[in-house]
Amino acid sequence: MTKLEIRRLGGQGLTSSALGLGTMGMTIAYGAGDDESSIATIRRAHELGVTHFDTAELYGQGAGEELLGRAVRGFRDEIVIATKFGFDLTDPARYGVALDSRPAHIREVTENSLRYLGTDHIDVLYQHRVDPAVPIEDVAGTVGELIREGKVRWFGLSEAGPEVIRRAHAVQPVSVLQTEYSLFERAVETDVLPVLRELGIGFVPYSPLGRGFLTGEVRPADSYAEDDMRRWDDRWQPGNYEANLAAVRALTELATAKGVGVTQLALAWLLAQGDDVVPIPGTRSPQRLAENIAATEVTLTPADLARVDEIVPHGAAGSRYPAAMMPSW
Repeated sequence: MTKLEIRRLGGQGLTSSALGLGTMGMTIAYGAGDDESSIATIRRAHELGVTHFDTAELYGQGAGEELLGRAVRGFRDEIVIATKFGFDLTDPARYGVALDSRPAHIREVTENSLRYLGTDHIDVLYQHRVDPAVPIEDVAGTVGELIREGKVRWFGLSEAGPEVIRRAHAVQPVSVLQTEYSLFERAVETDVLPVLRELGIGFVPYSPLGRGFLTGEVRPADSYAEDDMRRWDDRWQPGNYEANLAAVRALTELATAKGVGVTQLALAWLLAQGDDVVPIPGTRSPQRLAENIAATEVTLTPADLARVDEIVPHGAAGSRYPAAMMPSW
């Protein structure tokens, strides 16, 4: 098995390969899934040294967890499985928007996740989105109880701001925060990352390739299927699309000069932001997976990093979510 660099996330013992694998796109958001290819990709990731696999109840109401559980059955104890709670999925009209982090619901979702994953414990349990109707102290306390019961090992937050992070951490130590971060989305740099480093909390960037824009293989929004989020993603809309495409072309020139792909440049940039950072690019292609992992061998010079900042000093053109889905810090 390939050996990737192992990074420490937080002060409670959680470790991870330098790159993890995000599995959202295997069941939702990017068109029809392919279970056979997805399972092959997960198993190939393990062979290549990936130890960190990320899913959530939101990803198909258990379908994503069940898929991951099947794929890792032969090596479950060698890896970290991260999943998430925090949504009310009973109303299809508000799928992915309605929140529910009540303690009883956290316990219900955890039991469901354990069953879907086919495991007796969850390594990292994240609150998927902060629920303003439930005090974060109650959330942290409930996850702390699950940790003491042996059903969960580490507590994570997703898309939480500095105040919420501090309040949660005071009740139950937070090992890791997950939030969107990439060359195209850099808002965490100002307020969030400094707090994580002050408190000793690791960071897991999701959508590290700008939802696929930073792969260089993109088309206008109206060319994607109705169930593909790129159809409505603001970065793909007219005006923003052209500006972002120009940025990717400039990044590709830099990558080509270094003998790598733009995807590898984007992931190497994230890895260079600190040894407490573990990106989780998603793919259901074993070939793309291997390309992503090759980013761990790319070294960026100070001049390279400066050139990246010239090309995308503030991230992408366009909002990363519609207003109703935008987290508020």
